Amino acid sequence: MLHRWLEIASTPSVKVARERYGSAAQYARLDGTLDRAGPVRNDRLGDAEAAFIEGRDGFYLASVSETGWPYVQYRGGPAGFLRVLDDHTLGFADFRGNRQYVTTGNVAENDRVSLFLMDYAHQRRLKIFGHLRMIDVSADPELVATLAVPDYAARSERGALIQVEAFDWNCPQHITPRFTHEELDLVLNPVREEIERLRAENRRLRHRLGREAGTAGQD
Repeated sequence: MLHRWLEIASTPSVKVARERYGSAAQYARLDGTLDRAGPVRNDRLGDAEAAFIEGRDGFYLASVSETGWPYVQYRGGPAGFLRVLDDHTLGFADFRGNRQYVTTGNVAENDRVSLFLMDYAHQRRLKIFGHLRMIDVSADPELVATLAVPDYAARSERGALIQVEAFDWNCPQHITPRFTHEELDLVLNPVREEIERLRAENRRLRHRLGREAGTAGQD
């Protein structure tokens, strides 16, 4: 069964590197080296991918300039701002930033992009290959309005559509766990509540002991 992401990533020079370092046989049946026939997998987003994507509050987006230089930027927003529109299409509102427009310019010449979506807390990573198209508000105001995030203080300059070509769930090794405030609160709030309960109980017992000591002193 052909792994679509590995098929795209496994260029001739990549295969030479695998031969050199001893992993060629491991990938040969997945990247099309031995057999390109049969069903294809990892080319359409499923329920697991959709849930993961819509739970992210940011992702890394890579493009390549017309002079051959790679560029990576971080795109952030409220969780769910990157939308799964169907099993092969993603969309997001292009919020106004520093107005360098490097990604916007790059994809006008070469629309191929790569996305890295990280869940640091659970050491999970999803990689996506796709084609990115930027759509100005004036060209399709309805689409841009659909992708906008209500109650988020950012101006949507464009809509962005990504045609997904392939994805890959990456190995969790070497991903350092990190946590957002919201993720920490889920763990720490019960602890804070228990501490407050114990403090209240402590105050109650100290007050009770104080009253008992005062009563004993009057005898």
